[in-house]
Amino acid sequence: MSLTTTYWLEHAWLGEGAEPGVVLEVEADRITAVRKGVGTPPPGAVVLRGFTIPGLANAHSHAFHRALRGTVQVGSGTFWTWRDVMYRVASRLTPESYHALARAVYAEMALAGITSVGEFHYVHHAPDGTPYADPNAMGEALIAAAADAGIRITLLDTAYLSSGFGAAPEPHQVRFSDGSADAWAERVSGLKERPGVRLGAAIHSVRAVPASQLAAVADWAREREAPLHVHLSEQTAENEACLAAHGCTPTQLLAEHGVLGARTTGVHNTHLTDEDVRLLGSSATGTCMCPTTERDLADGIGPAVALQRAGSPLSLGSDSHAVIDLLEEARAMELNERLRSRTRGHWTASALLRAATEDGHAALGWQDAGRLEAGALADFTTVTLDSIRTVGADPRLAAETAVFAATAADVTDVVVAGRRIVRAGAHATIEDPAAALSEAITSLRT
Repeated sequence: MSLTTTYWLEHAWLGEGAEPGVVLEVEADRITAVRKGVGTPPPGAVVLRGFTIPGLANAHSHAFHRALRGTVQVGSGTFWTWRDVMYRVASRLTPESYHALARAVYAEMALAGITSVGEFHYVHHAPDGTPYADPNAMGEALIAAAADAGIRITLLDTAYLSSGFGAAPEPHQVRFSDGSADAWAERVSGLKERPGVRLGAAIHSVRAVPASQLAAVADWAREREAPLHVHLSEQTAENEACLAAHGCTPTQLLAEHGVLGARTTGVHNTHLTDEDVRLLGSSATGTCMCPTTERDLADGIGPAVALQRAGSPLSLGSDSHAVIDLLEEARAMELNERLRSRTRGHWTASALLRAATEDGHAALGWQDAGRLEAGALADFTTVTLDSIRTVGADPRLAAETAVFAATAADVTDVVVAGRRIVRAGAHATIEDPAAALSEAITSLRT
């Protein structure tokens, strides 16, 4: 029989605004009861001071990109020159070094209040394209890293077959490719779900998966009712090349081959036509915005408002990990839209929190996470209200304070599956995540 743990939350987000004095009863990995209006902690309760929200969902991650932070900020360039640096880092990864790096990156995510990550994983084989003895060694390294850091993972195993619209992979891309969508499906089918792990699929982009093979990836996901993600129209050059190759936009190409749908998420969705927006919204295809990466790479500002109005649920990701801070991503989505429109208030703080929690978890296949309610997974994050950034605001406006003032540094406590993985700003099982990051990144550079 599982023991029940009682948590007393000084303030909590239950979907709208901030509720003072909330009690959560947790048994095993589930919330079993929620009580409001409890002014003082019950005897024996774990006290969480500050503002507690459901755990944050990082819906789009490339763990190895964390090794690029700082390095790719030197000088100028474009998305395409940035990509050359990324390829050099990818070429040095082994299952062992990837595990070490991802373990530290996921610990950084945990410290930032992230309880689930969607890992868009395409570094599959040895640098020369030869499969490892375990053809899923790299994916298993990521799964083990998430377990070590105490967070959930949806491994979005990615089909990456071409250097561009049917062209063979270039030398630095051969380790990404399985040769065909059927071979990709055969390899991925060797992975198994387990506690804390969901499996999903990804189409790297319409550039990287020939049109004739898009349906095979979509069918694999559909048969398993698994999430399916795809980089979509991040760059205008992708749109132009797709028009030249197929006479249509990337979104239209995906629609023609059965890729769009309620379990599909387009990542970035930056450069869309009105018809693209209609296709995405009418099919309930989700949109994962990654504002920090999108501005870091000079991608542009995606039409998030129009997409949501059309019916596309919004989620958020830290993507290239220029920073790992989902609160920053949430406010950046609103602030980017203010800059473009010169008006304020496109989303409430609660709507932005919903994108960062419930809708992000849904995009990753965790429909029972992202809410503080009975029956939901016991995953939640506490943000302090008395740091130098957050102190002084009315606690009734804790949602606004968290979204528009707090940072990842203000996360104090994180619970995943009923287990406290961050306590008072320190990781419970990884003693020094910063040192682990330093060691892992240094080893890739030497």
